[in-house]
Amino acid sequence: MSTNDPTGRQAERRTDGPVGRPADRRSAPAADRPTDSPPATGRGGRTSAAGSALEKSLRILEAVAAPGGPHRLADVTAAAAVPKSSTFRILASLVEQGFVRQDSESRYGAGPRLRGLSALVTGGEPASIGRILGELQQTTGQTVHLALHSGETITYIQKLESDQPFRTASRVGMRMPLHTTAIGKSILAHLPEAEVRELIAAAGLPARTPRTVTGARELGAQLAEVRARGFALDDEENEPTIRCIGAAVLRPDGRPVGGVSVTTVTFLVSREEIEAYAPALRTATEALAPLL
Repeated sequence: MSTNDPTGRQAERRTDGPVGRPADRRSAPAADRPTDSPPATGRGGRTSAAGSALEKSLRILEAVAAPGGPHRLADVTAAAAVPKSSTFRILASLVEQGFVRQDSESRYGAGPRLRGLSALVTGGEPASIGRILGELQQTTGQTVHLALHSGETITYIQKLESDQPFRTASRVGMRMPLHTTAIGKSILAHLPEAEVRELIAAAGLPARTPRTVTGARELGAQLAEVRARGFALDDEENEPTIRCIGAAVLRPDGRPVGGVSVTTVTFLVSREEIEAYAPALRTATEALAPLL
């Protein structure tokens, strides 16, 4: 994120962090590799080749989001009535864009951006995600983000701007690293240690600022602090002049599905001031848990 402060200074804008990638085609089980076999008939006897590229993509999304997921490639192909080679190609693009998630067994489920769209559609409900985030923003007066965990990154699915005379450069759909962001660290703190080690091995701990934690031991100490106090701190570790606190949204089994952050700039809000928002932040994440 980058900001313009009232004095006219502009923090350097940085590029997005590591981007999750669809699994290599060679990693898919042999039964799930695309073939050139003739298309099977699908809905209402219509051949799987029927429909435009957009129609095929929408049918594939419907199949991926169907109950009982994540789904194997063959099942998505049959449900969407799209040739396996086309299904594989469309799924790879949807995974790259964050609308579909591919697990370690090459099965496909709803990704963070698809889940985010679902949250936006239900935004008018009394106990909605939008209402909960709006109350947090009104309480703090600061920028509020909601992000979902997506492999080695988080993906922002909602953002409410600060009341202050500045705007952050974050946007819905942006993916950011786990180890440099408050939301990301709050998620890591609630994952099994073995899984955290796997994520670090896959993505590394690259520095985004001079304050970024780049050592596994130091990061582990921070994650222990997160578990003890109930929130994580990003103190200019992801971008200069930006300070955030974040807390994880947990499923009933204790696994993090995403997190919420309160974002400020260092020249307007001190560390002590932003940490005072922690109770309101935790209230919001607890209210969001049944909705995510």
